[in-house]
Amino acid sequence: MKTRRAQTTGALAAGAALTLALSACAGSAGGGGGGEGGGDGFAYGADQSEVDELIKDLDPVTIKYQPSSASAQSVMAPTGTVFKELVEERSGGKITVDIVWGQAIASYAEVHDALADGRVDVAYTLPGYFPDEFPVIDAIGTAMADQPASPFSGELVTNAVGSDIAWQIPEAIEEYESKGLVPLTPFAASGGYYNVCAEPTSSADDWKGRQIRIASQAQAAQVTKLGGSPVSLPYPETYEALQRGTVDCTLGQLVPSAESGIFDVAPNLGYTTDHSFSRTAGAYLAGQTFTELPLAYQQIIFDSNALAASGGMKAVIDGNADAISQAKAAGGEVEPFDDDVQDNVGEYSQELIKQAVTDGKLSQENVNAIAEATKRQQRAIEDLGYVDDGETGDFDEWYDKDTDYTEFAKHNYENGRAMEHRPS
Repeated sequence: MKTRRAQTTGALAAGAALTLALSACAGSAGGGGGGEGGGDGFAYGADQSEVDELIKDLDPVTIKYQPSSASAQSVMAPTGTVFKELVEERSGGKITVDIVWGQAIASYAEVHDALADGRVDVAYTLPGYFPDEFPVIDAIGTAMADQPASPFSGELVTNAVGSDIAWQIPEAIEEYESKGLVPLTPFAASGGYYNVCAEPTSSADDWKGRQIRIASQAQAAQVTKLGGSPVSLPYPETYEALQRGTVDCTLGQLVPSAESGIFDVAPNLGYTTDHSFSRTAGAYLAGQTFTELPLAYQQIIFDSNALAASGGMKAVIDGNADAISQAKAAGGEVEPFDDDVQDNVGEYSQELIKQAVTDGKLSQENVNAIAEATKRQQRAIEDLGYVDDGETGDFDEWYDKDTDYTEFAKHNYENGRAMEHRPS
């Protein structure tokens, strides 16, 4: 596999989705894009000595960060640890990141309120679970259905496109700001969706009547179109539902499937090669405490969040390889869907995107921008050396887990729209 290995820095080598939480220590934590906390800032890429001099008289703070990972031992742990290392290193220890594992302070249903009222300072959240509250963000997830299908390069393309597009849509940013939230990464595509089933589900006939756990309204529509029956079910209940036969499949990301042992009860993995299922929108958000932080602290957190995407992608893509390996070890089939099923997915995805435009959630200009960004990111990611070297079914064999995603994260931040929103 042709992959560029950037020279690893300890903070960036491993990781997954970044998230942070701000909680005052020796003062009040806070901040935001507007720099309400005051003080001077620094240019992105400034020498460490310049940053050290700028913040030497600032009070230390501790920020509470609630990442997506269940524990420090999880394959997803880098979603917390990479961000922590980056923030603490860049701040010279002035900012301490207190990681709260397993949504211990606030569940996904509560975390937006917890950010707004200061119980959590930064967190990974799932706005896609609340389409009525975040209709534009949810529509971006629907539009991601037309992204390339690949457990490696496709993940990089989709995550790069999703975040960049969300920054370009003022209505998407307003959905956060109107609720007292500060977007750090307004749309995180995370991992692609695969059908994990007790029995193989490759053909059109296989889909008929199957009870399939889904994670979004768009996925419910896609499953229905394929002849299945969508079931809305909290993810922690999925294992038992599959074990008991309450549901036949889960349409989900591979990392949580591998982490929760789902392949023990549902070892068959079906996937697309030419089209994709819609994505459930994730996000990395700060609360209003962020806006009270000194400007330099806000910039450190914002930069670290963007660069920690290296860890997020490593966790997702390493997890994809682990999941495929687990499915095989459990005796399951790892096969692409039949062509007619994939054609159905692709055609209906286009219908859903058109409906999002008709409903006024996205404009045609937004949809065109997504298509253009996809082509641009495909070229950029190939130029960076992240190239598929085999098929999805053999991903566990050809993927190199020493692959480093530092250059991916740096390129996206330095050349994307997020930089325009850096606190100043």
